[in-house]
Amino acid sequence: MDDQIIIVDNDSIYLDVLWSRLSSGGFKNVIIEDTAIKAVEMFKNNIHFDLALICMSMPDMNGMELLEIIKSTNPGTECIMLAAVNDAKVAVDCIRKGAYDYLLKPVPQRDLLLSVQRALERRHLLGLLEIDKRRSLPELFSKGPFKTIVTRSRNMLKVLKEAELHARSDVPVLITGESGTGKELLARAVHAESLRAEFRMTTVNMAALTGSLFDAEFFGHTKGAFTGAERERTGYLEHTDGGTLFLDEIGIMPRELQGKLLRVLQNGEYIRLGSNKTQKADIRIIAATNEDMEHMVANKRFRSDLYYRLKGGWLHLPPLRERKADIPLLISVFLKEFCNDARCSIDVQAMSVLMSYNYPGNVRELKSVIQASVNLAQGKPITFNCLPEHIRNRKLRMPEPVKDLEKENDQEILSMAQMEKSHILKVYKQMNLNKSKTARVLGIGLNTLRRKLSAYGQK
Repeated sequence: MDDQIIIVDNDSIYLDVLWSRLSSGGFKNVIIEDTAIKAVEMFKNNIHFDLALICMSMPDMNGMELLEIIKSTNPGTECIMLAAVNDAKVAVDCIRKGAYDYLLKPVPQRDLLLSVQRALERRHLLGLLEIDKRRSLPELFSKGPFKTIVTRSRNMLKVLKEAELHARSDVPVLITGESGTGKELLARAVHAESLRAEFRMTTVNMAALTGSLFDAEFFGHTKGAFTGAERERTGYLEHTDGGTLFLDEIGIMPRELQGKLLRVLQNGEYIRLGSNKTQKADIRIIAATNEDMEHMVANKRFRSDLYYRLKGGWLHLPPLRERKADIPLLISVFLKEFCNDARCSIDVQAMSVLMSYNYPGNVRELKSVIQASVNLAQGKPITFNCLPEHIRNRKLRMPEPVKDLEKENDQEILSMAQMEKSHILKVYKQMNLNKSKTARVLGIGLNTLRRKLSAYGQK
């Protein structure tokens, strides 16, 4: 994990102890400093730290003074104070001046790691709130895990930044978006950026699980647990212990199975079929769906308690039609993947047609289109005739002629905003109040539709 941590303590032996404990807890970028003066210089030189652990009693400067300097120069840095004496008044003063926690030496490893993780979670959540306020494009601290996701769209970069921040906590993550937008790619990036990256990530297609298979697949079973069970089986939970369980198509999960998954999320405990021994599973859940989960919850098709537990962190991937600037980038990547000739290219007419197409199958569809076109081009530039027939034959809808409203004296002249509102609400009712279908028909993003409906007083 790439969180930058500094420990400031004049006790060199205890510095080594703290460094060792944080390193064993998965924190890789930990700097130790035995003088407060040197630490102050680092902060004043704009060296970035997400977290500072500060000893209260140091000869050159006490911890309270160092805390005040850090908060004045780098207010985003979370601070944990380390004290040898339990002084309630001092502890309260530290918290008032911006410290996240006040721990007594010697700090047990479990308490240390718990406090550090919670402080960093707070740091990351505050970072999420700051994203929308920034005018510049969000920048990833750790680009490696996200290199498979090609984009220059501001909205998409915002999602990736949120994903990076959520990855560094251990909350469940729910990824929503239309089919083909790259939900599994994003899930793998979140896992690779998390503390669990050294452990496995298991992908489960929830649409393929039936009621009779769920217990055996998730919990495993002992030999002879049921007819035909000639050997024991390790379930997904045990197999993934320490890692990440990616539950794809979670919206299709039958309601009678949702309670079983909820119990695992609540206490991490399960019992294998054929056994009465309770086992623990230390896993992180990432779920994905292209369903409108809020609509499913409202119609009692998905448990609200499970939905809100899965939605610890929510990432919504915009469809390709809302980030068309990414189409040339993606085409370039796919040409390199499918074309053996480095000179393989696409002509202007074909590119224009591909840019105007809306891709109901999103990035997955674009990839298959380029692969098929490369095959037909046979090493030559991709032309219009190389594109799939359904794209070549697509008829562009011409706008209907606009009536001269000034001549329609018997009708009220509506503003563009009023016309838009009327049209959106009409389609929304025709789609039986299904937000996902309405967004697809209107050709706008689901989040955009939700904001507009909220402004219109629609829940």
